[in-house]
Amino acid sequence: MTGDPQANLSGLLRGYLDAGAPVENVSAAVSSQVPGVEPEPELVVNPWDIVLCTSGTLISCENAIVVLIIFHNPSLRAPMFRLIGSLALADLLAGVGLIINFVFAYLLQSEATRLVTIGLIVASFSASVCSLLAITVDRYLSLYYALTYHSERTVTFTYVMLIMLWGTSICLGLLPILGWNCLRDESTCSVVRPLTKNNTAILSISFLFMFALMLQLYIQICKIVMRHAHQIALQHHFLATSHYVTTRKGVSTLAIILGTFAACWMPFTLYSLIADYTYPSIYTYATLLPATYNSIINPVIYAFRNQEIQKALCLVCCGCIPSSLSQRTRSPSDV
Repeated sequence: MTGDPQANLSGLLRGYLDAGAPVENVSAAVSSQVPGVEPEPELVVNPWDIVLCTSGTLISCENAIVVLIIFHNPSLRAPMFRLIGSLALADLLAGVGLIINFVFAYLLQSEATRLVTIGLIVASFSASVCSLLAITVDRYLSLYYALTYHSERTVTFTYVMLIMLWGTSICLGLLPILGWNCLRDESTCSVVRPLTKNNTAILSISFLFMFALMLQLYIQICKIVMRHAHQIALQHHFLATSHYVTTRKGVSTLAIILGTFAACWMPFTLYSLIADYTYPSIYTYATLLPATYNSIINPVIYAFRNQEIQKALCLVCCGCIPSSLSQRTRSPSDV
């Protein structure tokens, strides 16, 4: 029989002290005799996850402003603004997904929450990239079919694009939830768990295809802008200086738009094609973080540069429209 645990503990302590044992040994012996006393595990937070959560918060706040402005302003109902609103909504959901991912990863860990979170992130970022492609198509059509662009057929085509891009994005987001994940077989995991290697390969190849299509469309847009600027310059008899300045501004704008998109998404796209789950996670974080920055930059490029959205934002903030905005006219470089 072991007897009273308190008596055993007291006898053990008295024996150690009588023998002149060091205090450290006495503490170790006492700890070993006390049942059920275990140190509580500390919650270690990955700094990269904090950075991603911070990016998600900034993305959500910034794009929420754009969504509210477009939703509450009746004058912003043209096809272009619907596509910009789609882009802002997709980026808003992406930011919310990053925040939820951080909360679930450290507070509500389960397979179901991981699948739902990764599904939301995949669907929202897919919708964001597809919305960028749809905006590019809309800009090309507005220049190439300038005379017939403002028609009912354009509105119908815009709705078709929105239905297709959101339907495709939702389907891509549902794949992990419906079973296409690597929770049961870790050897099939990609750099982003629980997505499989085949899943990320499809997403990456689709991105490269859309980037190539956007590049081709922007080249055609650049040619149209240069031709329009040349025609306007001939009509007003100031070919040399004005034509050069306007064309350079238009080309620079297109280069910034496409260059920013490629710089943000290309590192993660290429990395996810060549890497798998055995690679260090720091490489995944280092390439994924710039991709999230694209959702921070999108409102600046596509929304806040727009004259009508600037007017609506000024009305909300100060209740007036600056004279510089009300008197400004659209030039061929405003693409």
